Amino acid sequence: MEKIYVIHENEEWTNHLTKRLNELELPYEEWNLAEGEIDLSSIPPEGVFYNRMSASSHTRGNRFAPEFTAAVLSWLERHGRKVLNGNRALQLELSKVSQYMALNLEGIKTPKTIATVGKKQLVEAAKQFEGQSFITKHNRAGKGLGVQLFHTVNSLKEYVYSDNFEEPVDGITLIQQYILAPEPVITRCEFIGGKFLYAVNVDTSGGFELCPAEACQIGDLFCPAGEEKEQKPKFQIDVHFHDPIISKYEQFLKANDIQVAGIEFIRNESGDIFTYDVNTNTNYNPEAEAVANKYGMLELAKHLGHQLSKVVG
Repeated sequence: MEKIYVIHENEEWTNHLTKRLNELELPYEEWNLAEGEIDLSSIPPEGVFYNRMSASSHTRGNRFAPEFTAAVLSWLERHGRKVLNGNRALQLELSKVSQYMALNLEGIKTPKTIATVGKKQLVEAAKQFEGQSFITKHNRAGKGLGVQLFHTVNSLKEYVYSDNFEEPVDGITLIQQYILAPEPVITRCEFIGGKFLYAVNVDTSGGFELCPAEACQIGDLFCPAGEEKEQKPKFQIDVHFHDPIISKYEQFLKANDIQVAGIEFIRNESGDIFTYDVNTNTNYNPEAEAVANKYGMLELAKHLGHQLSKVVG
């Protein structure tokens, strides 16, 4: 029987989706690719395959899960299976450099960024930002890993040569211009089926690590999204969001064969939009969705069900 196959490495981020699949009585099977094997001469089962592999898998001990997922996706795509967020989406999930180049190709502005390998090169590259604030981040990250704000090259140098320096898993550290927003807020636009679902405003006053998943809020040290109750919610869905950037994002997703994504941007004091992150393994904040009465995983489950019905014919 044809079914929905959910590819992932972290059940804690997937159970909200499987709950919705159960509610809709849709047949599904989970493929946890943290470990495994694949006979490349075999024939994949029929169905719809949804890739939820995460760039932050290495923080959960699953260092090579993305590489194994790429092999599985190549096998599925070779046999013409319906894959949502296939190898191109995975490539962008794992590399901000690839994200920025693909965004720029669609006329979407990204912050000035320098990619570096090596501590000496990192410090040298920072001199191009002398006199202004800048951010470091990992090329392959997730959950805001490696994001640090610096105001001087000397402060960066002290950090780089200290025990606190976080080595990026792929060796590439990015230096990026710091966009000063009039308010400490970024916006994340969610898309399902390549179409805009909603925007969520995220309060950044508590830090840069902006993972919206419920799992991040209950003890994940990399994600202080919910360390303490705040008077103002950290995540607030904007049900009235309209901006020309949405059509550009939808074209970008279409050009890169991405069906499900969360794309983050920030506005500077002049109102200009700078896009800085594409999450093809997107999560949703349950508290914000309950307030807005909009549910990303429910809509995703419906979309997967619709795709399965087309495969079944």
